[in-house]
Amino acid sequence: MPMIPASGIESVVVFRLADQRWALPVESVDSVVSMVAVAPLAAAPHVTLGVINVHGAVVPVVDLRRRLGLDSREARISDHLLLARSRRRRLAMPVDEVLGVSEVSAKQIVPPDAILPGIGHVAGLVALPDGLLFVQDLDAFLSLDEEQSLDEALRRAASPAGDSHSAAAGADR
Repeated sequence: MPMIPASGIESVVVFRLADQRWALPVESVDSVVSMVAVAPLAAAPHVTLGVINVHGAVVPVVDLRRRLGLDSREARISDHLLLARSRRRRLAMPVDEVLGVSEVSAKQIVPPDAILPGIGHVAGLVALPDGLLFVQDLDAFLSLDEEQSLDEALRRAASPAGDSHSAAAGADR
């Protein structure tokens, strides 16, 4: 998770996935778009749904549901894609609903190991009056092996034999 600003307040984009609220630091989120068709990407890591075309750039779509062990479901027209950046790459993540931007105090953010030891991919938890808010650690979402596998799959798709034009043709945003 990025450093908490000197003010001690972190702005986060809050979204819903299944019945849980999640968040990403606002500076990690480029935009939110309506769900689009996702083109398959051969030999990509299991948590990768495929790719989309975002203004001419091929962007991998990763599945938080798979990563978190939640039941998978077909995409719905009401779903959204969060376009966000980790330190290594731009990613798109399908979410059920974007709830907005909230501010949380640095004092409210509890390290995940203090509450749920071993909960990977979470930068912190925020106790709210009506439940928990899980702050996603986008930099830890993909393991090093998954990063390398995704890079290789993207290289193959971009090669002349990989037909890169069809790999992400359906989703120009």
